[in-house]
Formats: sequence, structure tokens, C-alpha cells
Amino acid sequence: MRGLPGSGKSHWVEQFIQSQPLSVALQTKQYGYFSTDSLFVVEGMYQFDISKLSEYHQINLSLFIEALSRGEPIVICDNTNVCHWEYIAYKTAAVALGYKVKIVITGEPKSASHQQLCAKRNKHNVPLKHIQRMGQAFDLG
Repeated sequence: MRGLPGSGKSHWVEQFIQSQPLSVALQTKQYGYFSTDSLFVVEGMYQFDISKLSEYHQINLSLFIEALSRGEPIVICDNTNVCHWEYIAYKTAAVALGYKVKIVITGEPKSASHQQLCAKRNKHNVPLKHIQRMGQAFDLG
């Protein structure tokens, strides 16, 4: 998954998982769905700590690769993945372990109106200025 905060990445994933047969949906939700944001949830509350961001990205990648190596039928990375370098390790590991990779971009990251929408609806109170910077940096290639 790729997209700005509030662009609908997690919603897309939920809809996709719900479209799968029940056994696959349960398996994916429990063992194949990874998001660095989930590591910032403490006792049910999202508590972002910039000092842990790099460490948590590494943990998320490791968990993702472990799921690939177990042969989970569907493995999803739900991060913003603004730039190619942010998701290339996920893609490379998946291809190396025989998976078909699908990159899904939600919304139009370069669009000013989309950026404003994302600022209004993102769950982590990421301000418009930060979302605009992310949108300008977004690598569509």
C-alpha cells in the first residue's frame, strides 16, 4: 500500500480482506497484515514517538518477511511508502520468495484537493503542511 495519511489505505485493505473467503480473510488479518503505525499503539491508544520510527519500520519489515517465509497466502504492508526506497525492501523480499507483488496507490498524492482531504480525515492528526510535503515528495514511479 502507498498513499498519504488519510488517503484510505487502511480502508482499502479492510475492503480487500473482507472480499476474500472467510478462512483467507481471517488468516490475512491475523498473520499477513503489517503496518508500522500498529507498533505505536499502546494499550489501545496511538502514541507516535519520532525517536522510535526507524526502529519500528525495521521491526515491521522483519515481521513482513517472516510472514513471507512462512508462506502466508496474502501479505500486506500498509505504510505511506512515499518514496521508492521506503518500500523496495518489501517488494524485493516478496519477489525473492516467489510472491506476485501488487502496488496499490490510494488517491492522488500530488493533488492539492486530495492533500486537503487527507489532512481532514487522517486519524493521526498529521497537519496539512506535512501532508503537502509528503505529497510533493511522493514518487509515482
